[in-house]
Parts: sequence; C-alpha cells; structure tokens
Amino acid sequence: MRGKILFRLHRRPFYWREKTDLLPTEIQPHVQVHLPALAGRAYHCQCGNTIFFRNSKCLTCQTPLGYEPSQSLMLSLMPAEQADTWVEWQEPNQEPNQETSPALVSPQEIQTQSQTQGLQQSQTQGFQQSQSQDQQAVLDELVPAPVPSPVFVRCANLKTGASCNWLLPLHESEAGVFLCRACRLNRNLLDLNDPDRLDNGKLYGLTELAKRRLVSALIVLGLPVASKVSEDTERGLMFDLLRSPIEGPRVMTGHNNGLITLDLQEADDSLREAVRHAMHEPYRTLLGHFRHEVGHYYWDRLVWDTDWMEGFHELFGDETQDYAASLKRNYEEGPPAQWWLHFVSAYASTHPWEDWAECWAHYLHMRDTIDTAMSFGLTADNAELEFTPFTLDDLYRPQHPQAQIFLDFLNDWTRLTTMLTEMSRSMGQPDFYPFTLPREVIAKLHFIHILVSSLQAAKKNHI
Repeated sequence: MRGKILFRLHRRPFYWREKTDLLPTEIQPHVQVHLPALAGRAYHCQCGNTIFFRNSKCLTCQTPLGYEPSQSLMLSLMPAEQADTWVEWQEPNQEPNQETSPALVSPQEIQTQSQTQGLQQSQTQGFQQSQSQDQQAVLDELVPAPVPSPVFVRCANLKTGASCNWLLPLHESEAGVFLCRACRLNRNLLDLNDPDRLDNGKLYGLTELAKRRLVSALIVLGLPVASKVSEDTERGLMFDLLRSPIEGPRVMTGHNNGLITLDLQEADDSLREAVRHAMHEPYRTLLGHFRHEVGHYYWDRLVWDTDWMEGFHELFGDETQDYAASLKRNYEEGPPAQWWLHFVSAYASTHPWEDWAECWAHYLHMRDTIDTAMSFGLTADNAELEFTPFTLDDLYRPQHPQAQIFLDFLNDWTRLTTMLTEMSRSMGQPDFYPFTLPREVIAKLHFIHILVSSLQAAKKNHI
C-alpha cells in the first residue's frame, strides 16, 4: 500500500510522544506509542541558551556544564562546599517580601499600635502565635525534609586532549575513582606527546567525543557497560585507542574478547574519506566504527551460548563458518550478487558476525537519530512524500506485544531519513542515510530490538 505522507517542523517538548497523522491516508490512523527515548539531545543552560553534548561551559553566560550519564542530562553547575566539587545550578534564595511577611513585623512595631487596640492586638497575637506553632508542627510531619543535592566531581580527563565534560558522583572519587564511566573504559592510548605526530591530541579528542556519544546511548539502553580494566575483568568492555605508525605494521580496528581497538587515523577526515572511496563504502564515520565494533562485543556478551542463538541462526546464519576465509573471499571477490536484497551493507554479507554487527550499528543509528529529532520537535507532518510503509509481516515476531510500536518506529525512520537526505542534498552534502532496508534486514533489526528490550525489562523487574 502506498500513501502520501506529510512533514512539518514543530517545536514541542522532547517528551512529546503522541502522533496520529503519520500513517498512509488510505487506512484508519491509530495513535502511535513511541519507543522510550534514549536521551533527549536538546539541552539548555540555566540562562536559557542552547548547549550541546560536548560543551563544558556555556558560551553565553560562562556557567560550567557537565554531562551526568545516569540521568542522560547536561547540567548547569555551581560550586559545592568542598573544593573542586559541584552541584546542579540553583536559583539564588529569594528574600521574603517585606510588606507581606509577618516574620518581619517586630514586637516593638506591634507595641506602637494605638492604646485602644492594644488589648485586642495582644490577644490576637497570642492566638495567632499558638495557631502558627500548631500549623508548623503539622507541616513538619507532612513535608519531608529537603533531599541534599547530589554532589559531583569532574572527570579527570577534562583538561586532557579528551576534553571530557562528564561527571561522576563524589563518593566514587572518594573511593579513588577519578575517571567517568566512558573514560575508565580505556586501556591503552596513543602517545599524545609524540613530536612527529603533533595532531595526535586533536585526533584523540575527536575519537573520545564519538566514544562518549556511543557510551551515553549504551547506558540509557540498559546495556552492560562495565570497564574490563577496573570493574569486570572477565566480561567487561575496554578500548585501545592507538594510531598506525608512520613506518611499521598498521593498527587493525576490531574487537577481541571485550577489547575494541581503533586506529585513530580514522579521525583524520581526509584519510578516512580516502579509505571510504577505496572500499566503495557509502558511509564511514568514527561513530559508525564504534557502534559496529561494540556490536561484536554484545554478541559475545548477550547472544553466544544463550537462548537467543536460535533466533540468530534463523536470521543471520551459521557463525561457525570460517571467518578468515570469509573475509578473504570478500576482499578478493567482493559481495555476492544482489546483496542489497538481504543485507544492510555489502560488508554485512561477509559473515554472520559482520551481518550482526552492521545491523547492531544501524539499530543504534536509528535510536539515537530518532531521539534527537524528537527532542528538537522534528516530526513528520506537512511535506508530501510517497513511500511504501513496512507492515507487521516484515517483522521478526509480528505477534510480539510491542510489535506495532517498533513498526511505527521503523516507518518514522523512513520518513525522517527521506526528508533529511533531501536536506543534505540541498547543501551539496552526501546523503544523510545512504542505505535501504530490505525486508530481511527489518526482521534482523526487530530481533535486536526484542533482545535489548528484554534486558531493559529484566533490569526493571530486578529493581
């Protein structure tokens, strides 16, 4: 079924979730219930100025800023009592109105009342004082004591090339932890003081920014994000952020048993674009690398040797086929004919593991982008567009209780990326989302979504 879809930009709160005008006009519209937001990306300083995920200071009012990962919020900060600690910014205490506050009427002022009202005033004052004390006693019982504001410290990497603006609770620093949840995942770093590679600091900063974007989404999704370096040495996650030497063996980007290695050459735009052209890829970014490689980690962590293996084999295939031989064949012969009918990318056709990692990366692309659009009030409404919407039959489990919600999410994604691709073209830029999603990929994405949602549900039930 083909229908005309309308688009419009709205300024609505990021938590706005109900839309009824997004479905083809030929069918009866239904009220959409959207997926829970990962993290709204529309942030504002206490002064009202728009701020961004990377900011550590408001450029308008100079208020210190920090990202609080457990709340997925950018906070305006003010100094706490202890040195180098911070609390969320609060309005200064307002002085009570002197004309209306009884607390500011002194006994001396009362005594200046006329003698004819003196006795009445004295009796009334005594009655009011007794009544006030009784009321205060009741209020003390009913109104809970104010909860102290959480106290934070800044990540120790704020003043390094990482320029990390994340916060961690004071009690963690008191226990000897000085790196935030993203920075503590690092194991090895490139030499930031190499005199022959003066741009190492810049590349490192760009890489860390992309990594923080990744980790922020993983945390909100409820996925395990423990450091293999210091928190979970058996099943945790860690990163080696290195750079291929001028002469010598290249650093190979990849994943192995919880360790993600990334060649920081990928942070150099010109070099990355050269590789993208050489590999005939439509898309290649730092964030894309991180999302792909972390997909391998979560396959090991969440799918391998679990009940999810049956669904994985049904959709992605047999992972026991020779991985090295599959890679060799892909580089020598290229992808199979008409791969786009079955896979989200040519590289996904290489091996079931790569198919999984590519689909995982696209799932994260979709969740974060939709959240960002919603947080800025970008909704589909008022620009004509024809497309064929996905149906329940395209999903992995059409009868799943949340199937319709995910289906609406997919169709929202198609509308949004179609519009954003046209906007990119209007600026002479590459397509915003240069991919198509065949039916087989839709089923794979739904499988990943069910898995992630089950983890969230289990976590809530445990709490």
